[in-house]
Amino acid sequence: MTHGHDDPEAAVRAYYDHVDAEAYEDLFALFAEDVVYERPGQGAIEGMEAFREFYFEGRPLEDGRHEVRRVVADGDGLDGTTVAVRGTFSGVQDGETVSFGFADFHEFEDGLIARRDTYTDRDEV
Repeated sequence: MTHGHDDPEAAVRAYYDHVDAEAYEDLFALFAEDVVYERPGQGAIEGMEAFREFYFEGRPLEDGRHEVRRVVADGDGLDGTTVAVRGTFSGVQDGETVSFGFADFHEFEDGLIARRDTYTDRDEV
């Protein structure tokens, strides 16, 4: 098993480290093959192939850093556990420096993130 899978909170914290480091293969290892990722105002990303494509080609944010302010885990530690995160992101979008708040919800199945929902105070991320 990859690091963090038996500890959903640690896995979610690792996710943000991997995003900021652009360590995408480590990031993908945290997620289920049939992952569903929902973001505001856009269609769902469904399945690992589409999820990978999003991170390699579709993600509009770059050169950024997440500051995780609060992590709350609800569940017995493995299946059915949801880990909620509140924080801020600072980075670059379309050549402009941006900073905004976010809340993410990660739902675990079989020790992997099966669903991710992102909410931000921006229209598109």
